[in-house]
Amino acid sequence: MFQIKNVTLTHKKDLRTILENFSLVLNDGDRAVMIGEEGNGKSTLMKWIFDPELVEDYMDYSGEKVITGEKLGYLPQELAENEKSKTVNEYFMECPDFFDKTPRELSKLAKDFHVEQEFFYREQEMRTLSGGERVKAQMMRILIENPTILLLDEPSNDIDIETLEWMESFINGWKHAVLFISHDETLIEHTANRVIHFEQIRRKTKCRHTVANVPYRTYVEERMNAFEKQEQIALGERREKKIRDEKLRRMEQSVGARLDNITHADRDAIGRLLKKKMKNVKAMEKRFEREDEDMTEMPEQEEAIFFKLGDENSRIPSGKWVIQYEAEDLNTLDGSRTLAKGIELKIRGSEKVGIIGTNGCGKSTFITKIVKELLSRDDIRAEYMPQNYEVLLDLDMTPVDFLDTSGEKEERTGIRTYLGALKYTADEMEHPIRELSGGQKAKVLLLKLSMSGANVLILDEPTRNFSPLSGPVIRKMLKDFPGAIISVSHDRKYLSEVCDKTYRLTPEGLKCVNEEG
Repeated sequence: MFQIKNVTLTHKKDLRTILENFSLVLNDGDRAVMIGEEGNGKSTLMKWIFDPELVEDYMDYSGEKVITGEKLGYLPQELAENEKSKTVNEYFMECPDFFDKTPRELSKLAKDFHVEQEFFYREQEMRTLSGGERVKAQMMRILIENPTILLLDEPSNDIDIETLEWMESFINGWKHAVLFISHDETLIEHTANRVIHFEQIRRKTKCRHTVANVPYRTYVEERMNAFEKQEQIALGERREKKIRDEKLRRMEQSVGARLDNITHADRDAIGRLLKKKMKNVKAMEKRFEREDEDMTEMPEQEEAIFFKLGDENSRIPSGKWVIQYEAEDLNTLDGSRTLAKGIELKIRGSEKVGIIGTNGCGKSTFITKIVKELLSRDDIRAEYMPQNYEVLLDLDMTPVDFLDTSGEKEERTGIRTYLGALKYTADEMEHPIRELSGGQKAKVLLLKLSMSGANVLILDEPTRNFSPLSGPVIRKMLKDFPGAIISVSHDRKYLSEVCDKTYRLTPEGLKCVNEEG
């Protein structure tokens, strides 16, 4: 049995309630996805469900959880720091159930996750694995422990498309309950049969949650239709109110004018009638005021982010070469292993290119080499957004301080305006970056890209931390960027909607797998 009752979560620092009186029951066969904008408490709730001690440093909480006869398997969004220094073999050896698995069972697990069976025995540190390999290692260890309920925080982050497709099949075939968070719209559309939506409305002063027992796409369509219907009814009532109030105002003015102009001779008989009529008008006014309290409210929803990336100065002439990269070999950064041979990438004008490939094939290594070459160029203005945001972010700084280049009041005011458009509250603008969610950190880097005036963007998994509701906005923003984009991504919607060309990185080099048109 899995049940949580009346959970309330409140930030200790700014006393903002992000979840109030939330209850949920999970049954076998439930595939429930938690969605909502960045910083709305999805990961915090999942941590609380698994172990309240994980959130007590920054969150006050109340509520009850009843978990009887169940074993939870939890995939955190980020691997814990104390786990990163362990070797892969040590990581698995610390799981007692690992020793109960037969070679055949381990071989099947490795095959499902598209890794070699020797993966379990690697002496490589966990921190040196690719992002996708780390997720795979964590998922495999969870499954080795034989859980009955899966709590998965971004299981789709950084894993390759082949494993994503396996993940969809796995979630759909899991006979117990799955509660997961994902920013991959395709994964959500293909798996979730329940939607839990967390919102912060009225400029993040009020939290709201919705639990819908329908697939994701049905939820989005029904929600949109309900909002449109409610808005039409509310606008219709307000139009009727305006006409009614104007008619009442004219009646009141007419009676008032006649009272003011009544002659002394008519004051007794006609005056009494006019005063009675005025009394009736006032009574109607009060009745209408009471009726107005029951008017249909205008629908409230968390507003989508508003953002524009680049301007006409970011446009690159169609004949200009952005890059003509050729290399005999692509080696690991330490030079110990050859990942691919005969690498060639040529991009001209404002092309938008996506690079895919299996986890560990060298995509991020390749992007690092591209970054080194493009950032050194004077004829273009290149900017880089890494997969690991901490490469560029100073986690002890606030977003405003990090983005401020001059210290001038005008610039800081502009930064606050931009952050506000990205749905930061005034308090969040003053939080250290380390306290922000992954999506909020990503927004800081996107804003840095926008303010830089770049005409070439190198992006490593650019959509990985944006909610499925923000995803369409981010994709349109990148599609409309006037300059060139070179990106690594496993986001199938991003690849199809943004990229003109997609290349697969193989041991034999880059192979074009699609070309727009």
